[in-house]
Amino acid sequence: MTKIPDITIVGGGVIGLLTAREFIKAGATVTLIEKNGLGLESSWAGGGILLPLYPWRQPDAITRLVLQSLKLYPSLASQLSTETQIDPEWNPCGLLIVKNPDIAAAVNWCDANDILYRAAGADFFDMLNTIPDQPLWLPGIAQVRNPRLIKSLKQDLINKGVTLIEHCELTSIKFDKNRITAINTTSGQFAVNQLVIAAGAWTGRLFQQFFPAAIADVPKIKPVKGQMLLFDAQPDTLSHMVLDDDQYLIPRRDGKILAGSTVEQDDFDKATTEEARDRLHAFAVNLLPSLKSFPVINHWAGLRPGTEHGIPYIDRHPEVGNLFINAGHFRNGLAMGPASAQLLTDLVLERTPQVAPEPYQLTSEH
Repeated sequence: MTKIPDITIVGGGVIGLLTAREFIKAGATVTLIEKNGLGLESSWAGGGILLPLYPWRQPDAITRLVLQSLKLYPSLASQLSTETQIDPEWNPCGLLIVKNPDIAAAVNWCDANDILYRAAGADFFDMLNTIPDQPLWLPGIAQVRNPRLIKSLKQDLINKGVTLIEHCELTSIKFDKNRITAINTTSGQFAVNQLVIAAGAWTGRLFQQFFPAAIADVPKIKPVKGQMLLFDAQPDTLSHMVLDDDQYLIPRRDGKILAGSTVEQDDFDKATTEEARDRLHAFAVNLLPSLKSFPVINHWAGLRPGTEHGIPYIDRHPEVGNLFINAGHFRNGLAMGPASAQLLTDLVLERTPQVAPEPYQLTSEH
């Protein structure tokens, strides 16, 4: 007879993978189910900056998860690299924020949260074509190369004995009173003890499709498309990340440079467009003219799990006793991921939370 896992997770993006890892560290048994390949949606598509854009303009609930994640990332990246031999390329290369008309708020936020900063001098702009406005240099801000992070997390979970089931879609959910007893999928039926929904942009749709109408608390998560370009640049082209208005450049260790990104309300359509490509290309080569020498080698789109204020849902469902949610991270799944996984695991295992859980409840204002 197959033993029922302690935790069943639906959703194999970075949030689901990190959550599985956190449960395994706590001694639980885990099965993770993903409708496509692991990490191939917004987790793969994003840029990997481990800080929200202009974090002082974001709700404090986002800051709390980001700061806790910043503490966790160095050891997470080191362990993954050592134990899997796949380097997620955690890289504290620093972030230049070119325009800060709200500089007082920026400085206050950095001071309050112990984020290193200084005014960015003219030497930062030798290679850039832009008009700075009270520019700020954050030398400690890191990035990860998200496709490699996903690969290393997958290998780590395999090493640790997690059951990973890819290309497996939910078809129905079996209830007994206010508990879920099993899920039916395209790969068969799975009995469950505790069920975690971490399905990113698809989470709201899953709730609407599979849970009874009587369940009032449905997460308000909708897909928000973002498009990106990748330039085949050389390693010495750009040494740090640059944020200029609402677009950015991110240099990888091998020299390739990401240019992003768009924010589009387009339901579940992941098609790329020439208009977005042209706009991103124009931004990139205007800001860093040396990019004109390098070809664009990739153009893609992903669907972020958007909520009204960008605050994720991390909670036990108030009506279904063994149902939990960890989804709705919008643009900051990588930046909030480790702390989100930790908080969800704290809630399920009834540990003392490292981050106060109230802002992430299903009944909270998101």
